[in-house]
Amino acid sequence: LSWAPRPGLPPATAAALLASGPDGELLWLDVTHRSGQAPWVRLMGRYLLPPCKHRWHTCATFLPQKELLVCGDRRGSLLLFSCSRSSGLAAESTGIASGGTDPVVEDSSNELEPSCLLHKGALRLESPLSVLFGLHGKTGVTSVTIHRGYIYSTGRDGVYRQLRLQDQQLEVLQKHRPCKGLQWIEELRFTSDGDLLVLGFHADNFVVWSSRTSENLHCIPCGGGHRSWSYCSSPLAEVFAFIKSGDVMLYHHKAEPCEQQVLLASLHGREITCVRHLGAMEVPGHATLNVFVTGSEDTTACVLVLSENSRAAVLLARLSDHISSVRALAFAMGPGDEGLSALLFSAGGRAQIECYQLLCTGDTVSESAVACQVIHVASHRLDKHWEQKKNRHKLVKMDPETRYMSLSVVPGTSTKQLPTSWKFLAAACSDGSVRIFGLLEAAQKLVLVAESFHHQRCVLKVEAFLHTWAGGERHLLCSAATDGSVAFWDITGPIMDAVDALHQAEGEMQPLGECCCLAILLLSLTKVKVALLTEPVFPALDAPLVTIMAHSCGVNSLHIRKTPEGQYLVASGSDDGSIHVCLLEVALEKGEATAGTCLQVLERVSRPCAHAAHVTGIRVLRPDLLLSASVDQRLTLWNRCPGKLVPLSTTFFHVPDLAELDCWEVVEAGGELRYYCVLCGQGLEMLCGTAPTKPPPQEAPQ
Repeated sequence: LSWAPRPGLPPATAAALLASGPDGELLWLDVTHRSGQAPWVRLMGRYLLPPCKHRWHTCATFLPQKELLVCGDRRGSLLLFSCSRSSGLAAESTGIASGGTDPVVEDSSNELEPSCLLHKGALRLESPLSVLFGLHGKTGVTSVTIHRGYIYSTGRDGVYRQLRLQDQQLEVLQKHRPCKGLQWIEELRFTSDGDLLVLGFHADNFVVWSSRTSENLHCIPCGGGHRSWSYCSSPLAEVFAFIKSGDVMLYHHKAEPCEQQVLLASLHGREITCVRHLGAMEVPGHATLNVFVTGSEDTTACVLVLSENSRAAVLLARLSDHISSVRALAFAMGPGDEGLSALLFSAGGRAQIECYQLLCTGDTVSESAVACQVIHVASHRLDKHWEQKKNRHKLVKMDPETRYMSLSVVPGTSTKQLPTSWKFLAAACSDGSVRIFGLLEAAQKLVLVAESFHHQRCVLKVEAFLHTWAGGERHLLCSAATDGSVAFWDITGPIMDAVDALHQAEGEMQPLGECCCLAILLLSLTKVKVALLTEPVFPALDAPLVTIMAHSCGVNSLHIRKTPEGQYLVASGSDDGSIHVCLLEVALEKGEATAGTCLQVLERVSRPCAHAAHVTGIRVLRPDLLLSASVDQRLTLWNRCPGKLVPLSTTFFHVPDLAELDCWEVVEAGGELRYYCVLCGQGLEMLCGTAPTKPPPQEAPQ
């Protein structure tokens, strides 16, 4: 049994009672309280829960103005039912409809209940419109809440999920893990001041967790979650009641003024390992707002906005799907008609990649002036099959600590001739491999396309770039490893092979599932049969076109920029503090589109001891200008001259243990070109500067 507020009826006198019976039958009854008389009961609907071992519901709520019912069951599934089909055929209780006697006074157990269910057979048994089977695992769904048009569900799997309704189908947008150790989440409470309180059990304590301040507001020893309990809060006091050893216990806490003042809110709990600038937004009444994404060792990625006037970073969304540190970020921009739209990839420890769809729009009501909608698209883990193996404790896991060190979206791979478009992603891995992944957005699947262990050591950086000419295009990739080598690959073949396999398999159909052999999995998507690769069809990349020993040790920063002449400048920074720049030219054998690709190194420039520590950030601003950043907390602008690099200026920044640098350029109202950069490490810092149009030749820095 469970109660749910009924939209359109006064909550003080009316509510909906949901009762689960045998064979998965769920009854919806409207109950109205009448002073001095028996409650008025009306059977409104009958629903059928999906088959499972524990076939009963645990929570339910109505969607206002949608005539829909959302409920969770003991199996952890989320179900959507229609209310409009059955409400018109609802049967009233005959004993109460007569109005003559009070059946509760005479014999409530023998007269009221049968009279309410006499016409149960007149109502059709409705099947669910949408089922998310086992969404919260086998421990069950604990609550379902509606807030600002979104559906929130909680479970005893340690996460709560945000969903939306799309064409009468439940769609998961993202999941949140509030804090470590809070495995039993029971309920969500949205406060009037914009905070989200997570109620749950941590071991044998009842916990009230604040999502805004990321701290426990209350921690009450009660013996654990296997008990009846109730929590109520008001501006004056908070009350928690529970049953323990047969006794009813009451915890009462009076509201006290908060003496804690937050001087500067934290973005992450540990070091920020990567940062990307998504773009700038113009909101009426506000200065230019820059939107960033950061990843951290605390296993989360944050979408935040930074205003140049307030100089304060405001958190828009926190992504907590990773089980280990977030080491790399990459994104592909979308159409952006209504704001900033991007497809975001994040990767890090435990060989885990997550993909999200971000949409940032202006919101003049909120504090940040920007609203961010996050939709989880896909995820991938190399050891996913390992966790599904039986008796894996008797086996030895090979390389359990594989990390993704760097990501790069392969440009120009949206294949318009296909029913749905692919996106391709290159990853640098700590196990010595360079891997290529393909994302099919419609199927929400991220699959491995090709890989190579050429480097035989940890690969630190990857950067993909596109070479186009009148006769076609070539997808090229640059990778750098811990031995200081920089390799260049032609990955056009694996990408085209994956696209061809998608074409060839179209028209066939196989059951949805994971395959252990080389196979093609087909999905039915909007009446279009689309093939999906579940294992790499061509597992090995070809040998690199060119390999350059650019440094004496690991390459910590890498950037590629195309020159107006159609050549490519490749800049890299190393652990030894050196900077290396080479100029490449792409040539095609015999000038044919199907011929092999040839890379020619036209020029190489090296600057030893450019910094006093690791060079962890480098960007080619112009063919003659480079920007480098190091752990020595110096940001240096270099002039690229024939055969040498000349320092132009140096600025000290305040972020210790610099991890990454990102740059972008902005044309001001007067036509002046300004360069912006953001640095991350033990903190976050944004700087702005200008560069001379033609820097004079000089030997000494200015």
